[in-house]
Amino acid sequence: MVEKSTSSRVEKLYAVKGMNDILPSDSSHWEWFEEQVRSQMVRHAYRNIRTPIVEPTALFVRGTGETTDIVEKEMYAFEDKLNGEALTLRPENTPGVVRAAIEHNLTYDGGKRLYYMGPMFRHERPQRGRYRQFYQLGAEALGFAGPEIDAELMLLAHQLLSSLGVHGVRVELNSLGVASERHAHRAALIAYFQKHADMLDADAKRRLHANPLRILDSKNPAMQSMVDQAPQLLDFLGDPSMKHFDTVKTLLSACGVQWSVNPRLVRGLDYYSHTVFEFITDELGAQGTLCGGGRYDGLFELLGGKPTPAVGWGMGIERVLELLKVQGCSNVIASPDAYAIVAECGGFSVAMQCLRVLRAEGVSVQMHGSTLEGMGSIKSQFKRADASGARFALIFGPDEIAQGVVTIKSLRDGSGAQLTQALNQPSLWARSLQSPA
Repeated sequence: MVEKSTSSRVEKLYAVKGMNDILPSDSSHWEWFEEQVRSQMVRHAYRNIRTPIVEPTALFVRGTGETTDIVEKEMYAFEDKLNGEALTLRPENTPGVVRAAIEHNLTYDGGKRLYYMGPMFRHERPQRGRYRQFYQLGAEALGFAGPEIDAELMLLAHQLLSSLGVHGVRVELNSLGVASERHAHRAALIAYFQKHADMLDADAKRRLHANPLRILDSKNPAMQSMVDQAPQLLDFLGDPSMKHFDTVKTLLSACGVQWSVNPRLVRGLDYYSHTVFEFITDELGAQGTLCGGGRYDGLFELLGGKPTPAVGWGMGIERVLELLKVQGCSNVIASPDAYAIVAECGGFSVAMQCLRVLRAEGVSVQMHGSTLEGMGSIKSQFKRADASGARFALIFGPDEIAQGVVTIKSLRDGSGAQLTQALNQPSLWARSLQSPA
């Protein structure tokens, strides 16, 4: 967006609608979230993978599904001006992870547990918790066929949300079985919906023969009663599929995770099979799904790879942070250990040499700098120090520098206690400034 300024000839530029700046006042929450994620992924032995933001458009047409809303309506697709290649800003990352696994033969020596964090892009109407550029955390387990890995991934998501302090989230499950069971269910669905064709909206009519399972995911209230009476896929599952699903439920219960079966849970992507699941909150309105995923054993073949079982989930980072804010659990502010007050510009040389050593010793220090108005009074610098959240003020005044010392004043315990330390030996007293872990 561009706006002409009335006071100059330079046009004022704005971010693209639905693509938001993350400012320093918010980024501390993001950094804290990312630290929690990395900690949990290490504990569960998941390793980081980073794939390109731009992928071939065909990857999502074949992988995500040609009749999905993502491919039909939401992708930022364009033609490369250099070679005419059809490219797309990734709307999700599971196809990209699978593409990378195939391209680099990642599973040649056994299964791989992977995770990623990064921006995704969908061209849709921005609203709370739903943006055109949004950030997603994902975990994928490639090469594992057993239901215990389905449960492991769900337990990972559950543990992560618990470690963040999120509460009041429910877990919903369903099983989509295998291809033959879905085909039988598909035929029954088509027959059922054809009997109620007069109740179908335009999207449902378009999907009736292309992907009738997606009609079960409709949010049209006028269709809900009719959709609720449609044949359920669970009734078409054979013994092996039911055993897989029952094992997942048993493992979750054994680990203390409460769940419920939602027979209408199909997820919005074509590649799922067997277990699908969502972690849902009622505190974010329509955008209540925090995390969703499932098993996608057929995706490797769709993308040109060898048959490889796989399961994974994606978690909306903005939604989780918004929920933490709503629940009052997001007061995470990264404050420095100390704030350096420099009385005169001539003191910067001495102060910066001292701060360089302190930072090398692991101390977080913010230094007051000169502005267009000058250095500012000592009183105003103390106000800045207090506002920074630092536990200590380091005072580099003319008297201190002349005596070869720095004055350290406590800012947080109410005592205002002061002491001096030698400027030429900051490594000896650095530890006393560090915040307790």
